[in-house]
Amino acid sequence: QMCIRDRYQRRVRGSISLLFKHTMFRSASVIFNKNLNFFPKSLSAKRYIKARNYTTEEPLRKVSLIPGDGIGVEISEAVQRVFDKAKAPIEWEVLDISSSKGISDEALKSLEVNKIGLKGPLGTPIGGGHKSLNLALRKLLKLYANVRPCLSIQGVKTLYDDVDFIIIRENTEGYYSGIEHMVIPGVAQSIKVITADASSRVARFAFEFATKQGRKKVSAGHKATVLTQTDGLFLECVKEVALRYPHIKFEMVNLDNICMQTVMNPHLFDVMVLPNLYGDIVSDLGAGLIGGLGLTPSGNIGDAGALFEAVHGTAPDIAGKNKANPTALLLSSVMMLNYMGLPNYAQRIENAVLTTLREGKHLTGDLGGRASCTEFTQAICNNLIF
Repeated sequence: QMCIRDRYQRRVRGSISLLFKHTMFRSASVIFNKNLNFFPKSLSAKRYIKARNYTTEEPLRKVSLIPGDGIGVEISEAVQRVFDKAKAPIEWEVLDISSSKGISDEALKSLEVNKIGLKGPLGTPIGGGHKSLNLALRKLLKLYANVRPCLSIQGVKTLYDDVDFIIIRENTEGYYSGIEHMVIPGVAQSIKVITADASSRVARFAFEFATKQGRKKVSAGHKATVLTQTDGLFLECVKEVALRYPHIKFEMVNLDNICMQTVMNPHLFDVMVLPNLYGDIVSDLGAGLIGGLGLTPSGNIGDAGALFEAVHGTAPDIAGKNKANPTALLLSSVMMLNYMGLPNYAQRIENAVLTTLREGKHLTGDLGGRASCTEFTQAICNNLIF
């Protein structure tokens, strides 16, 4: 059991490690240390903490918080409560962004100034209405890489107990470019945009990630057998980048096969890099292997900042009923803290979340328990160790 737990903590805290060097992110209000991982592999081992003393009191850092729609308000309040109890040095600037109000200029300015955000779920209409606000935020903030860890959690029973791979998804183009129209009544057309610049950029991100984390293999997902021009260009760019990383094994895998093997034998994969739509689908498939989207953290990274988010839905059927599970947003906030160079607070909160899940005494309904969101959050607070 300890082995499983240690593996999870080691890998999750390594899921965006040292990508600071890659993103070259700078901010007057947030100072990073290049020598620290976004997810330190072992905070108890002093050798992983280089050139910074975390025993001194940290100054407050301002973070834009987007509760979002549905259960977003409840799970955001849970995160704030845990952060307050953990004494994390975060000052929240709460933004009123929702599917009904959209993204105001004031809210966008806050995100641009603070550089770092945490976001709950935002509703998106199906087959009509406004375009996805999630996509809009990623494009407006130029967050080109989505990082989704797929890692087993002790205490959550699933088909596999040792899933351990990471999905890097290109975030800005592909079929999510939003270029579509009705040619004539009854005939709709969507245009898939793939560029060499975006493909090479996300490929470099993936190989840098694999290198810094000691990962052994990068798998590029594609449908170049059918989409010869677009996916063909994506593959050519990834192959060219792969040549600069001879120590990393590289393979090209047809999307169909990736989906099948992810279900049948997820241990075949280490790091995947995929175009936008494929990454969206496969990352949710991976989430299903570890217990669902309610347990899955996510981070969107760009050259000028980052936005961490819960990727599950708004769950309107339980909104306001104190039944929501805040785990995904909490684990995303752990990613955020590590990204900000606050690994001691990240470890404190992550350990409390994992302990609560492992004990299984206060679980929400989606995890087979009967605890309310408030009770689950309180259990996490009680498990915080100082």
